[in-house]
Amino acid sequence: MNKVTQMLLVLTSIGILAGGLLAMVSDWASPLIAANKKAETEAAIFRVQSEGKSYEKIKNAGFEVYKVMSENSLVIGYALVYEGNGFQGKIRLICGLTEDLEKIKSMEILEQVETPGLGTKVTEIPFTDQFKMLQTSPMVNMVKGVPPEDPNEIQAITGATISSKAVVEIINNGIAQMKKLRDAGGLK
Repeated sequence: MNKVTQMLLVLTSIGILAGGLLAMVSDWASPLIAANKKAETEAAIFRVQSEGKSYEKIKNAGFEVYKVMSENSLVIGYALVYEGNGFQGKIRLICGLTEDLEKIKSMEILEQVETPGLGTKVTEIPFTDQFKMLQTSPMVNMVKGVPPEDPNEIQAITGATISSKAVVEIINNGIAQMKKLRDAGGLK
């Protein structure tokens, strides 16, 4: 057997062994990752709906949405988990909405892969606080370089306009889906 054949056999064996080990690690880690993602979402529901005491997932919505209730089991609003494209990848966020879907109570980014130091500012308080009690009708709007004047406007992050715009688009798309679901009687 010549050297080239030996090297090919060794490299093939190493590749098969490494691939098998990666598959085993992936199988082992996938349920843990899913459980952690679920636990983080559950904790975030009560951060965006701070007066909520319990929640119930709305089934057959086509997206992830939860009905949030008070301690008397009265609906106080909704927690909408929605995702879309950012500058560098997916942005997954959660919005606390009033029962009539006309205001955002709070918003939090759950997952993102934006540019560190710029796009990641969409996760920080100066930006996320702009969404507290923000009106959703007409759609949420973004302004650049000037302070927001209307009750449905937020100010973009300087140097991260694309990430800011992406968050606004994700929220608007999610709220539009919620309103369609409400109009079809699916929020009961």
